[in-house]
Formats: sequence, C-alpha cells, structure tokens
Amino acid sequence: MTSSNEDKKYLRRLGHNLKPVVTIAGKGLTENVATEIDRALSDHELIKIKLAVGDRDAKKVLTDEICEKFNAQLVQSIGHILLLFRKAKTPNPKLSNLLRQ
Repeated sequence: MTSSNEDKKYLRRLGHNLKPVVTIAGKGLTENVATEIDRALSDHELIKIKLAVGDRDAKKVLTDEICEKFNAQLVQSIGHILLLFRKAKTPNPKLSNLLRQ
C-alpha cells in the first residue's frame, strides 16, 4: 500500500477525472454492492464510490467498513465521494486506471 504524500498526490491526480463506479444508498453495503466493489478494485485498482447515506458519522463508519473489508486504502474523501486504492496482484493494462494513464 502507498502511504507517502507523493504517492497519495499522484493517486488523487489520476482519480480526479474518474466517475464513481459504485453508489451506496440507504440499504448500505449489500452483498451485490460488495461484489461490485471487489470486482472494480481488482480490475481498476483506483476507483471512486459515491455514498448517498445519512450524516457524517454514518459515512465514516461505512468508509472504515469498506476499507477494512476489501483491504483498500482511502486516498481521498470529499463530500459524498470516496477515492479508494487497492494494488492488484496482476494488473490488466487495459483496465487498470494506474496503467492506462
């Protein structure tokens, strides 16, 4: 996982033009949503998730749950949008948001 400020800055720059691939609404982290997040992280490595849940505390709890469950790193959280990163074991150059840039 990346943790240096330069790495996070680079990932934020790459993630700036990305669109959210998953939206989590009132039902929370369902099995189908979890499957889609895992697939997106495996394919793209760097993804955006839109949270349409209640208050700030609910977003924080959900963000922590997502990061822990999928072994992902929170790169940035602005408003309702999360930018997550998880390094793929064998990245696909055609799908990875890191290799396509």
